[in-house]
Amino acid sequence: MTLSASLHSRSDAKCELCAAPDQLRSFAITPYSDELADHNVLICQQCHERLSDSLILDPNHWHCLGDSMWSQVPAVQVIIWRLLNRLDPEPWAQDLLDMLYLEDDILTWAKTNTNEDSLAAVKHKDSNGASLQNGDTVTLTKDLNVKGVSFTAKRGTAVRNISLVTDNSEQLEGRVNGTQIVILTKFVKRAN
Repeated sequence: MTLSASLHSRSDAKCELCAAPDQLRSFAITPYSDELADHNVLICQQCHERLSDSLILDPNHWHCLGDSMWSQVPAVQVIIWRLLNRLDPEPWAQDLLDMLYLEDDILTWAKTNTNEDSLAAVKHKDSNGASLQNGDTVTLTKDLNVKGVSFTAKRGTAVRNISLVTDNSEQLEGRVNGTQIVILTKFVKRAN
């Protein structure tokens, strides 16, 4: 049986993360890149875009993990654990992560080659050179026009519970006026 046929059979031809029935494809869970169904999940186009692009976090899309986290498929459990850790600043994601139980071998797999490893290599510093960490509070040092929405993030605005962009030391994510945005680190200063 082919990888695609195995995954479609296992998932009842639905995305294993959000249950969407359209535009399905396999997604290998690192560190594996083989054609074994045990190391792959079947996901839709929307989930694939959000997993492949670190700038598209979109926490609202991932509320579906509350249902899919109960999957008995190890590869699905691994990707959900990694996503919930990436969404850690979101209170609902932390609640789900607290409820998620993984066997020791699956937890070891989930922790292998995760974004925390790349975070250690990429250092995020604010405009004054102070190190930034996930969950920090920062203050904007200049007015920023927010693309895609019609408001300006004003100088002096506090951004709480930031998330560092794992593969780009010059970017972080945070909420301003209820909207999740990407902010350049050179325009923020860490709050004490």
